[in-house]
Amino acid sequence: MKEKRAVILAGGKGTRLRPYTVVLPKPLMPVGDYSILEVIIRQLLSNGFNRITLAVNHQAEIIKAFFGDGSKWGISIDYSLELTPLGTMGPLKLIPDLPEDFLVLNGDILTDLDFARFFEQHVESGNLFTISSYLRVQNIDYGVLETDQDNRLVGFQEKPNNTYQVSMGIYMVNRKVLSHIADEQTYGFDNLMHDLMRSSLPIHVERFSGYWLDIGRPDDYMQAIEEFETWKEVFIRA
Repeated sequence: MKEKRAVILAGGKGTRLRPYTVVLPKPLMPVGDYSILEVIIRQLLSNGFNRITLAVNHQAEIIKAFFGDGSKWGISIDYSLELTPLGTMGPLKLIPDLPEDFLVLNGDILTDLDFARFFEQHVESGNLFTISSYLRVQNIDYGVLETDQDNRLVGFQEKPNNTYQVSMGIYMVNRKVLSHIADEQTYGFDNLMHDLMRSSLPIHVERFSGYWLDIGRPDDYMQAIEEFETWKEVFIRA
């Protein structure tokens, strides 16, 4: 069977979720009866993935003890350990046997994205790098003032909102991209995007309109806890 590989970035300190993450690593934060990382692993299994590499750093031993080799879930899990934090894309250079195309995602995402379809569309299109994106509404909890050069009020909006197309933290990557990632230094998603654009290399954006929360944000985490039971059968199919 052809390897269908995913790399889950699970090495962050979860500073936005403190004090919760002082005791538990962020990927083990509970959502319903599961940790968020277990939800992701179950989703990948049900989408035909057969091997997962967890890129770990902070509290790595706790994550390893919980997930082991993946046999509990019927999927192969191995680990790539960062001795120093390498950002979001830097850890990929530590993994020596990545296939031609592979999925990369953050370990703190709750979504009903069809990972199998996302994988297959990328491969069939021959893309170099594919970003799954989401239209996010950002609410401003204040009255926003607009003034002229004499500091006179010329415009006012009460608690407006702005809409942005944002990265979901889910990517399909062709192995050719690895040559652009710096060795043994912090190298983030932002660095890679700027470097690829400077080299005039194509980056495909696949828009998604389903369910997506970044539980690394306290507001999203609280929403995930409140909504998980309603959506449980959608998220947990394995």
